[in-house]
Amino acid sequence: MPQRAPPGQAHPRTPVSRHPAPVTRLPFPVAPRSSMLLVALTGNIASGKSTVASRLAELGAVVIDADLLAREAVAPGSAALEEIVRRWGPAMRAAGGSLDRAALRQIVFADEEERQALNAIVHPRVEALRRALVETARIGGAEVVVCDIPLLFETGLERGFDYIVLVDAPEETRLERIVAHRGLPPDEARRMIASQLPSDAKRVRADYVVDNDGSVEKLRDDVDRLWDALVARERYSA
Repeated sequence: MPQRAPPGQAHPRTPVSRHPAPVTRLPFPVAPRSSMLLVALTGNIASGKSTVASRLAELGAVVIDADLLAREAVAPGSAALEEIVRRWGPAMRAAGGSLDRAALRQIVFADEEERQALNAIVHPRVEALRRALVETARIGGAEVVVCDIPLLFETGLERGFDYIVLVDAPEETRLERIVAHRGLPPDEARRMIASQLPSDAKRVRADYVVDNDGSVEKLRDDVDRLWDALVARERYSA
């Protein structure tokens, strides 16, 4: 069941603007509103965050996926892809001109400095796209917008949201999922897990925690309860 973070443990955040800054697609209500609930959804790799995001979209949220925006930011012909190739060489470009993600992953998950260099190239572009989409949703009258941001805390983007939702799962469970679903060797999967902040450090900074340590049905029920809580708060504050 989603848990509200204990009072006094949530990370302090700046007051939330009801008019998020400036990025098209996504269905949402067309009736104009004076307020919009802006929610950050995060979780470490293989926590089940994408499943939670999909259910929230089914329930009516506008979901903006940072992973999809990251792919857009490094699409063939993009300035970000050209920067990546200049820094790490032509081997970063796969057949057809797209980014060779496997080759880049071998570099950035083995070296913190290289990972930070990649983040400096990609994250500002992803954030610009996200902000524009949030603004588009606000103008269109969206009631609830959920920004799916895997590295929310790592990149310091947690400020400016009404609520932060963390999806969590035991580390060994996440390791098994990465190996099984992505076909990666355990050592590489462990490096990917180690590249993110530990879950415990995120739990105390989240407003809601969804523990994905059971069945798909249980996770769905927990997300439905989370949605009810978010909608109730949105209507109360509108």
